[in-house]
Amino acid sequence: MNVSILGTGYVGLTTGACLAFLGHNVTCVDADHEKIAVLERGGVPFYEPHLAELLADAHPNLCFTSEYAEAIPPAQVIFIAVGTPPGKDGAPDLRYLEAAAHGIGKHLTGEFAVVVNKSTVPIGSGNWVGSLVRDKACEKAKGRFAVASNPEFLREGTALHDSLYPDRVVIGADEEQTAEVLYTLYRPILDQTFQAPPYLPRPEELGAVPLISTDLASAELIKYAANAFLALKISYINEVGQLSEKVGADIAQVAKGIGLDARIGTRFLQAGIGWGGSCFGKDTAALIATASEYGLEMPIVKAAREINRRQRDRVVEKLLSELKILKGRTIGLLGLAFKPHTDDLREAPALDIARKLIERGARVKAHDPVAMDRFRKESESNGRLAEVFCCETPEDVAREADALVLVTEWPQYRELDWEPLAQIMHTAIVLDGRHALDRTRLTRAGFRYVGIAC
Repeated sequence: MNVSILGTGYVGLTTGACLAFLGHNVTCVDADHEKIAVLERGGVPFYEPHLAELLADAHPNLCFTSEYAEAIPPAQVIFIAVGTPPGKDGAPDLRYLEAAAHGIGKHLTGEFAVVVNKSTVPIGSGNWVGSLVRDKACEKAKGRFAVASNPEFLREGTALHDSLYPDRVVIGADEEQTAEVLYTLYRPILDQTFQAPPYLPRPEELGAVPLISTDLASAELIKYAANAFLALKISYINEVGQLSEKVGADIAQVAKGIGLDARIGTRFLQAGIGWGGSCFGKDTAALIATASEYGLEMPIVKAAREINRRQRDRVVEKLLSELKILKGRTIGLLGLAFKPHTDDLREAPALDIARKLIERGARVKAHDPVAMDRFRKESESNGRLAEVFCCETPEDVAREADALVLVTEWPQYRELDWEPLAQIMHTAIVLDGRHALDRTRLTRAGFRYVGIAC
Protein backbone atom coordinates (compact mmCIF):
# COMPACT_ATOMS: atom_id res chain seq x y z
CA MET A 1 0.00 0.00 0.00
CA ASN A 2 1.04 3.63 -0.47
CA VAL A 3 1.42 5.26 2.95
CA SER A 4 2.29 8.83 3.94
CA ILE A 5 3.30 9.80 7.47
CA LEU A 6 3.18 13.42 8.59
CA GLY A 7 5.82 13.97 11.27
CA THR A 8 9.17 12.23 11.79
CA GLY A 9 9.40 12.20 15.56
CA TYR A 10 9.53 9.02 17.66
CA VAL A 11 6.10 7.84 16.58
CA GLY A 12 6.18 8.92 12.95
CA LEU A 13 9.64 7.70 12.04
CA THR A 14 9.26 4.42 13.93
CA THR A 15 5.92 3.75 12.24
CA GLY A 16 7.33 4.65 8.84
CA ALA A 17 10.40 2.45 9.22
CA CYS A 18 8.34 -0.56 10.32
CA LEU A 19 5.69 -0.23 7.59
CA ALA A 20 8.37 0.19 4.93
CA PHE A 21 10.22 -2.85 6.27
CA LEU A 22 6.98 -4.82 5.87
CA GLY A 23 6.86 -3.89 2.18
CA HIS A 24 4.58 -0.84 2.04
CA ASN A 25 5.66 2.22 0.04
CA VAL A 26 6.13 4.90 2.69
CA THR A 27 6.72 8.64 2.38
CA CYS A 28 7.63 10.50 5.57
CA VAL A 29 6.92 14.23 5.67
CA ASP A 30 8.33 16.86 8.00
CA ALA A 31 8.40 20.66 7.88
CA ASP A 32 11.94 20.60 9.31
CA HIS A 33 14.10 20.64 6.17
CA GLU A 34 17.27 19.98 8.16
CA LYS A 35 15.77 16.80 9.66
CA ILE A 36 14.67 15.62 6.22
CA ALA A 37 18.19 16.21 4.89
CA VAL A 38 19.63 14.11 7.77
CA LEU A 39 17.21 11.28 7.01
CA GLU A 40 17.95 11.38 3.28
CA ARG A 41 21.65 11.00 4.08
CA GLY A 42 20.89 7.90 6.14
CA GLY A 43 21.17 9.62 9.50
CA VAL A 44 18.85 9.34 12.48
CA PRO A 45 17.65 12.52 14.28
CA PHE A 46 17.29 10.89 17.71
CA TYR A 47 18.54 7.83 19.55
CA GLU A 48 16.47 4.66 19.41
CA PRO A 49 18.08 1.20 19.47
CA HIS A 50 18.24 -0.48 16.02
CA LEU A 51 16.41 2.36 14.25
CA ALA A 52 19.38 3.04 11.96
CA GLU A 53 19.54 -0.64 10.94
CA LEU A 54 15.81 -0.85 10.26
CA LEU A 55 15.83 2.36 8.22
CA ALA A 56 18.67 0.93 6.14
CA ASP A 57 16.79 -2.34 5.56
CA ALA A 58 13.59 -0.45 4.71
CA HIS A 59 15.35 2.06 2.45
CA PRO A 60 14.03 0.69 -0.89
CA ASN A 61 10.45 1.37 0.24
CA LEU A 62 11.06 4.64 2.07
CA CYS A 63 11.43 8.25 1.03
CA PHE A 64 11.44 11.63 2.77
CA THR A 65 10.09 15.04 1.81
CA SER A 66 8.89 18.37 3.18
CA GLU A 67 6.22 18.72 0.51
CA TYR A 68 2.62 17.63 1.08
CA ALA A 69 2.12 17.88 -2.68
CA GLU A 70 4.47 14.91 -3.12
CA ALA A 71 3.16 12.79 -0.28
CA ILE A 72 -0.63 13.17 -0.14
CA PRO A 73 -1.98 12.55 -3.68
CA PRO A 74 -0.73 8.94 -4.09
CA ALA A 75 -1.41 7.88 -0.50
CA GLN A 76 -4.05 5.32 0.41
CA VAL A 77 -3.34 5.77 4.12
CA ILE A 78 -2.17 9.06 5.66
CA PHE A 79 -0.90 9.00 9.24
CA ILE A 80 -0.86 12.19 11.28
CA ALA A 81 2.02 11.80 13.76
CA VAL A 82 2.74 15.41 14.66
CA GLY A 83 3.44 16.71 18.16
CA THR A 84 0.62 17.62 20.54
CA PRO A 85 2.53 19.29 23.40
CA PRO A 86 0.66 20.32 26.54
CA GLY A 87 -0.63 23.89 26.79
CA LYS A 88 -0.66 26.01 29.94
CA ASP A 89 -3.95 24.48 31.14
CA GLY A 90 -2.81 20.91 30.45
CA ALA A 91 -4.93 20.55 27.33
CA PRO A 92 -2.94 19.53 24.22
CA ASP A 93 -1.77 22.23 21.83
CA LEU A 94 -3.39 21.17 18.55
CA ARG A 95 -1.91 23.72 16.16
CA TYR A 96 0.29 21.14 14.41
CA LEU A 97 -2.60 18.70 14.12
CA GLU A 98 -4.76 21.43 12.61
CA ALA A 99 -2.06 22.39 10.10
CA ALA A 100 -1.61 18.76 9.09
CA ALA A 101 -5.36 18.29 8.56
CA HIS A 102 -5.55 21.41 6.41
CA GLY A 103 -2.54 20.29 4.39
CA ILE A 104 -4.14 16.91 3.75
CA GLY A 105 -7.40 18.48 2.63
CA LYS A 106 -5.66 20.81 0.16
CA HIS A 107 -3.89 17.92 -1.58
CA LEU A 108 -6.50 15.15 -1.69
CA THR A 109 -7.25 14.14 -5.26
CA GLY A 110 -10.51 12.21 -4.98
CA GLU A 111 -9.05 8.72 -4.68
CA PHE A 112 -10.28 7.16 -1.43
CA ALA A 113 -7.83 7.69 1.44
CA VAL A 114 -7.88 6.92 5.15
CA VAL A 115 -6.60 9.71 7.40
CA VAL A 116 -5.28 8.19 10.63
CA ASN A 117 -4.76 10.04 13.89
CA LYS A 118 -1.57 8.42 15.22
CA SER A 119 -0.77 11.36 17.49
CA THR A 120 -2.20 11.21 20.98
CA VAL A 121 -5.18 13.53 20.61
CA PRO A 122 -8.14 14.57 22.77
CA ILE A 123 -11.33 12.56 22.61
CA GLY A 124 -13.40 13.86 19.72
CA SER A 125 -10.41 14.82 17.58
CA GLY A 126 -11.35 12.31 14.89
CA ASN A 127 -14.51 14.21 14.09
CA TRP A 128 -12.68 17.53 14.31
CA VAL A 129 -9.90 16.41 11.95
CA GLY A 130 -12.53 15.15 9.53
CA SER A 131 -14.17 18.57 9.44
CA LEU A 132 -10.82 20.34 8.96
CA VAL A 133 -9.87 18.08 6.04
CA ARG A 134 -13.31 18.52 4.50
CA ASP A 135 -13.09 22.33 4.78
CA LYS A 136 -9.96 22.41 2.61
CA ALA A 137 -10.78 19.57 0.21
CA CYS A 138 -11.99 20.16 -3.32
CA GLU A 139 -15.53 19.07 -4.17
CA LYS A 140 -14.24 15.91 -5.85
CA ALA A 141 -12.42 14.80 -2.69
CA LYS A 142 -14.90 15.81 0.04
CA GLY A 143 -16.60 12.44 0.21
CA ARG A 144 -13.59 10.34 -0.69
CA PHE A 145 -11.78 10.10 2.62
CA ALA A 146 -12.44 8.77 6.11
CA VAL A 147 -10.81 9.39 9.49
CA ALA A 148 -9.58 6.67 11.85
CA SER A 149 -7.86 6.56 15.22
CA ASN A 150 -4.90 4.20 15.61
CA PRO A 151 -3.20 5.03 18.91
CA GLU A 152 0.39 3.96 19.52
CA PHE A 153 1.63 2.14 22.60
CA LEU A 154 5.36 2.49 22.09
CA ARG A 155 7.98 2.58 24.81
CA GLU A 156 10.99 4.70 23.98
CA GLY A 157 14.00 2.42 23.96
CA THR A 158 11.94 -0.52 22.67
CA ALA A 159 9.79 1.32 20.13
CA LEU A 160 10.64 -0.92 17.18
CA HIS A 161 10.00 -4.10 19.14
CA ASP A 162 6.68 -2.66 20.32
CA SER A 163 5.73 -1.76 16.73
CA LEU A 164 6.54 -5.12 15.18
CA TYR A 165 5.42 -7.28 18.12
CA PRO A 166 2.64 -5.27 19.83
CA ASP A 167 0.40 -6.37 22.69
CA ARG A 168 -2.57 -5.27 20.59
CA VAL A 169 -3.52 -3.09 17.64
CA VAL A 170 -6.37 -0.65 18.24
CA ILE A 171 -8.34 0.72 15.29
CA GLY A 172 -11.12 3.22 15.81
CA ALA A 173 -13.33 3.86 12.80
CA ASP A 174 -16.98 4.60 12.14
CA GLU A 175 -17.03 3.03 8.65
CA GLU A 176 -16.40 -0.63 7.82
CA GLN A 177 -14.37 0.25 4.71
CA THR A 178 -11.96 2.30 6.83
CA ALA A 179 -11.34 -0.54 9.26
CA GLU A 180 -10.77 -2.95 6.36
CA VAL A 181 -8.08 -0.70 4.84
CA LEU A 182 -6.18 -0.59 8.13
CA TYR A 183 -6.65 -4.31 8.69
CA THR A 184 -5.00 -4.90 5.31
CA LEU A 185 -2.18 -2.52 6.21
CA TYR A 186 -1.47 -4.25 9.51
CA ARG A 187 -2.14 -7.83 8.47
CA PRO A 188 1.55 -8.87 8.43
CA ILE A 189 1.83 -7.69 12.06
CA LEU A 190 -1.50 -9.12 13.17
CA ASP A 191 -0.69 -12.54 11.67
CA GLN A 192 3.09 -12.26 12.29
CA THR A 193 3.82 -13.50 8.78
CA PHE A 194 6.85 -11.25 8.09
CA GLN A 195 10.43 -12.40 8.43
CA ALA A 196 11.83 -10.88 11.61
CA PRO A 197 15.02 -8.81 11.33
CA PRO A 198 17.98 -10.54 13.04
CA TYR A 199 18.54 -7.62 15.41
CA LEU A 200 14.86 -7.64 16.48
CA PRO A 201 13.95 -11.33 16.84
CA ARG A 202 10.33 -12.32 17.28
CA PRO A 203 9.43 -13.36 20.85
CA GLU A 204 9.08 -17.13 20.95
CA GLU A 205 5.75 -17.04 22.76
CA LEU A 206 4.13 -14.51 20.38
CA GLY A 207 1.17 -15.71 18.34
CA ALA A 208 -1.44 -13.70 16.49
CA VAL A 209 -1.71 -10.11 17.72
CA PRO A 210 -5.14 -9.12 19.09
CA LEU A 211 -7.05 -6.51 17.09
CA ILE A 212 -9.40 -4.14 18.90
CA SER A 213 -11.79 -2.66 16.35
CA THR A 214 -13.97 0.05 17.85
CA ASP A 215 -15.42 3.52 17.32
CA LEU A 216 -13.33 6.69 17.15
CA ALA A 217 -14.03 7.98 20.66
CA SER A 218 -13.30 4.62 22.32
CA ALA A 219 -9.96 4.28 20.52
CA GLU A 220 -8.96 7.78 21.58
CA LEU A 221 -9.90 7.11 25.22
CA ILE A 222 -8.07 3.75 25.26
CA LYS A 223 -4.75 5.55 24.70
CA TYR A 224 -5.26 8.10 27.49
CA ALA A 225 -6.70 5.55 29.92
CA ALA A 226 -3.81 3.11 29.36
CA ASN A 227 -1.09 5.68 30.00
CA ALA A 228 -2.93 7.12 33.01
CA PHE A 229 -3.22 3.65 34.54
CA LEU A 230 0.49 2.97 34.14
CA ALA A 231 1.26 6.35 35.72
CA LEU A 232 -1.08 5.43 38.59
CA LYS A 233 0.82 2.18 39.25
CA ILE A 234 4.13 4.01 39.53
CA SER A 235 2.73 6.71 41.79
CA TYR A 236 0.94 4.11 43.91
CA ILE A 237 4.10 2.13 44.66
CA ASN A 238 5.92 5.39 45.41
CA GLU A 239 3.22 6.37 47.89
CA VAL A 240 3.42 2.92 49.51
CA GLY A 241 7.19 3.41 49.52
CA GLN A 242 6.83 6.43 51.80
CA LEU A 243 4.96 4.31 54.33
CA SER A 244 7.45 1.48 53.83
CA GLU A 245 10.28 3.80 54.80
CA LYS A 246 8.48 4.90 57.97
CA VAL A 247 7.69 1.38 59.21
CA GLY A 248 11.02 -0.18 58.21
CA ALA A 249 9.69 -2.41 55.41
CA ASP A 250 11.62 -3.35 52.26
CA ILE A 251 9.75 -1.70 49.39
CA ALA A 252 11.38 -3.99 46.80
CA GLN A 253 9.95 -7.03 48.58
CA VAL A 254 6.61 -5.30 49.08
CA ALA A 255 6.42 -4.56 45.34
CA LYS A 256 7.35 -8.16 44.51
CA GLY A 257 4.68 -9.49 46.86
CA ILE A 258 2.08 -7.22 45.28
CA GLY A 259 3.14 -7.81 41.70
CA LEU A 260 3.06 -11.62 41.83
CA ASP A 261 -0.69 -11.33 42.18
CA ALA A 262 -1.79 -12.04 38.60
CA ARG A 263 -4.51 -9.43 38.89
CA ILE A 264 -1.88 -6.74 39.47
CA GLY A 265 1.35 -7.77 37.69
CA THR A 266 4.96 -6.81 38.38
CA ARG A 267 5.46 -4.16 35.69
CA PHE A 268 5.45 -0.46 36.64
CA LEU A 269 5.76 -1.27 40.34
CA GLN A 270 9.34 -0.06 40.77
CA ALA A 271 9.61 2.55 43.50
CA GLY A 272 11.91 5.48 42.78
CA ILE A 273 11.96 9.09 41.68
CA GLY A 274 8.91 8.74 39.46
CA TRP A 275 8.02 8.91 35.82
CA GLY A 276 8.99 11.38 33.13
CA GLY A 277 9.01 11.41 29.35
CA SER A 278 6.71 12.73 26.70
CA CYS A 279 3.64 10.61 27.47
CA PHE A 280 2.60 10.20 31.08
CA GLY A 281 2.74 13.85 32.12
CA LYS A 282 1.12 15.10 28.94
CA ASP A 283 -1.54 12.42 28.73
CA THR A 284 -2.61 12.59 32.37
CA ALA A 285 -2.90 16.37 32.09
CA ALA A 286 -4.94 16.02 28.90
CA LEU A 287 -7.24 13.44 30.51
CA ILE A 288 -7.90 15.81 33.41
CA ALA A 289 -8.50 18.71 31.01
CA THR A 290 -10.92 16.65 28.91
CA ALA A 291 -12.81 15.48 31.98
CA SER A 292 -13.17 19.06 33.21
CA GLU A 293 -15.02 19.93 30.01
CA TYR A 294 -17.70 17.48 31.16
CA GLY A 295 -17.74 18.60 34.79
CA LEU A 296 -15.60 15.70 36.07
CA GLU A 297 -12.64 16.02 38.44
CA MET A 298 -10.50 12.84 37.94
CA PRO A 299 -9.12 13.02 41.53
CA ILE A 300 -7.18 9.75 41.28
CA VAL A 301 -5.26 10.93 38.21
CA LYS A 302 -4.60 14.30 39.86
CA ALA A 303 -3.22 12.55 42.93
CA ALA A 304 -0.90 10.43 40.76
CA ARG A 305 0.54 13.57 39.21
CA GLU A 306 1.06 15.22 42.61
CA ILE A 307 2.77 12.17 44.09
CA ASN A 308 5.06 12.01 41.07
CA ARG A 309 5.98 15.68 41.46
CA ARG A 310 6.82 15.15 45.14
CA GLN A 311 9.27 12.34 44.35
CA ARG A 312 11.71 14.87 42.87
CA ASP A 313 11.48 16.91 46.09
CA ARG A 314 12.26 13.76 48.08
CA VAL A 315 15.66 13.51 46.38
CA VAL A 316 16.54 16.98 47.64
CA GLU A 317 15.16 16.15 51.10
CA LYS A 318 17.26 12.95 51.26
CA LEU A 319 20.41 14.86 50.31
CA LEU A 320 19.67 17.53 52.90
CA SER A 321 19.24 14.84 55.53
CA GLU A 322 22.65 13.37 54.69
CA LEU A 323 24.65 16.54 54.02
CA LYS A 324 22.72 19.02 56.23
CA ILE A 325 23.71 21.89 53.91
CA LEU A 326 23.50 21.90 50.10
CA LYS A 327 24.89 25.38 49.47
CA GLY A 328 28.42 24.96 48.15
CA ARG A 329 28.15 21.16 47.89
CA THR A 330 28.87 19.26 44.67
CA ILE A 331 26.23 16.76 43.62
CA GLY A 332 26.75 14.35 40.72
CA LEU A 333 23.85 13.05 38.64
CA LEU A 334 24.23 9.71 36.87
CA GLY A 335 21.76 9.86 34.00
CA LEU A 336 19.87 12.67 32.29
CA ALA A 337 17.42 10.94 29.94
CA PHE A 338 14.04 10.15 31.46
CA LYS A 339 14.71 6.41 31.03
CA PRO A 340 17.50 4.16 29.70
CA HIS A 341 18.05 3.50 25.97
CA THR A 342 16.81 6.90 24.80
CA ASP A 343 18.15 10.45 24.63
CA ASP A 344 14.72 11.96 25.33
CA LEU A 345 14.85 14.69 27.99
CA ARG A 346 11.18 15.66 27.98
CA GLU A 347 9.90 15.81 31.57
CA ALA A 348 13.08 14.02 32.67
CA PRO A 349 13.35 13.85 36.49
CA ALA A 350 17.06 14.73 36.26
CA LEU A 351 16.24 18.19 34.95
CA ASP A 352 13.88 18.98 37.82
CA ILE A 353 16.35 17.64 40.36
CA ALA A 354 19.20 19.66 38.85
CA ARG A 355 17.16 22.88 38.97
CA LYS A 356 16.15 22.30 42.60
CA LEU A 357 19.74 21.64 43.64
CA ILE A 358 21.11 24.68 41.81
CA GLU A 359 18.41 26.87 43.37
CA ARG A 360 19.69 25.74 46.77
CA GLY A 361 23.24 26.73 45.92
CA ALA A 362 24.65 23.33 44.98
CA ARG A 363 27.09 22.72 42.15
CA VAL A 364 25.70 20.03 39.83
CA LYS A 365 27.69 17.71 37.58
CA ALA A 366 26.08 15.16 35.26
CA HIS A 367 26.77 12.32 32.85
CA ASP A 368 24.61 10.25 30.50
CA PRO A 369 25.84 7.59 28.02
CA VAL A 370 23.58 8.86 25.22
CA ALA A 371 21.79 12.11 26.08
CA MET A 372 24.77 14.44 26.69
CA ASP A 373 24.77 16.14 23.27
CA ARG A 374 21.03 16.72 23.37
CA PHE A 375 21.30 18.09 26.93
CA ARG A 376 24.10 20.50 25.98
CA LYS A 377 22.06 21.80 23.05
CA GLU A 378 18.79 22.15 24.93
CA SER A 379 20.22 23.52 28.19
CA GLU A 380 21.84 26.51 26.51
CA SER A 381 18.51 28.35 26.55
CA ASN A 382 16.99 26.59 29.57
CA GLY A 383 17.69 28.90 32.50
CA ARG A 384 19.54 27.34 35.43
CA LEU A 385 20.21 24.08 33.57
CA ALA A 386 22.97 25.90 31.66
CA GLU A 387 24.89 25.83 34.98
CA VAL A 388 25.11 22.02 35.01
CA PHE A 389 28.68 20.78 34.37
CA CYS A 390 28.60 18.06 31.71
CA CYS A 391 31.15 15.32 32.34
CA GLU A 392 32.53 12.85 29.83
CA THR A 393 32.72 9.94 32.26
CA PRO A 394 31.08 8.81 35.51
CA GLU A 395 34.53 9.14 37.11
CA ASP A 396 34.53 12.86 36.28
CA VAL A 397 31.13 13.18 37.93
CA ALA A 398 32.35 11.47 41.10
CA ARG A 399 35.60 13.41 41.47
CA GLU A 400 35.36 15.69 44.54
CA ALA A 401 31.58 15.19 44.69
CA ASP A 402 29.74 15.22 48.01
CA ALA A 403 27.11 12.76 46.74
CA LEU A 404 26.08 10.85 43.63
CA VAL A 405 22.46 10.38 42.58
CA LEU A 406 21.50 7.53 40.26
CA VAL A 407 18.72 9.14 38.22
CA THR A 408 18.57 6.94 35.12
CA GLU A 409 19.13 3.20 35.52
CA TRP A 410 21.47 2.72 32.56
CA PRO A 411 23.12 -0.75 32.64
CA GLN A 412 26.52 0.95 32.47
CA TYR A 413 25.99 2.46 35.91
CA ARG A 414 25.10 -0.88 37.48
CA GLU A 415 28.42 -2.26 36.23
CA LEU A 416 30.64 0.60 37.43
CA ASP A 417 33.78 -0.15 39.45
CA TRP A 418 32.51 1.62 42.54
CA GLU A 419 35.49 1.29 44.88
CA PRO A 420 37.77 3.71 42.97
CA LEU A 421 34.85 6.15 42.75
CA ALA A 422 34.47 6.21 46.54
CA GLN A 423 38.15 7.10 46.88
CA ILE A 424 37.95 10.19 44.63
CA MET A 425 34.77 11.62 46.18
CA HIS A 426 34.71 14.22 48.92
CA THR A 427 32.11 12.15 50.78
CA ALA A 428 31.15 8.73 49.45
CA ILE A 429 27.36 8.89 49.39
CA VAL A 430 25.14 7.31 46.72
CA LEU A 431 21.43 8.05 46.51
CA ASP A 432 19.91 5.22 44.45
CA GLY A 433 16.90 6.87 42.86
CA ARG A 434 15.85 3.76 40.96
CA HIS A 435 16.50 0.86 43.36
CA ALA A 436 18.84 -0.43 40.67
CA LEU A 437 22.14 -0.75 42.54
CA ASP A 438 23.49 -3.49 44.78
CA ARG A 439 23.39 -2.05 48.30
CA THR A 440 25.75 -4.66 49.73
CA ARG A 441 28.32 -4.12 47.00
CA LEU A 442 28.24 -0.34 47.40
CA THR A 443 28.57 -0.56 51.17
CA ARG A 444 31.53 -2.90 50.77
CA ALA A 445 33.08 -0.37 48.36
CA GLY A 446 32.94 2.29 51.06
CA PHE A 447 29.73 4.12 50.20
CA ARG A 448 26.94 5.31 52.40
CA TYR A 449 23.96 3.89 50.47
CA VAL A 450 20.73 5.93 50.52
CA GLY A 451 17.58 4.85 48.74
CA ILE A 452 14.19 6.27 47.97
CA ALA A 453 11.62 4.56 50.22
CA CYS A 454 14.31 2.92 52.34
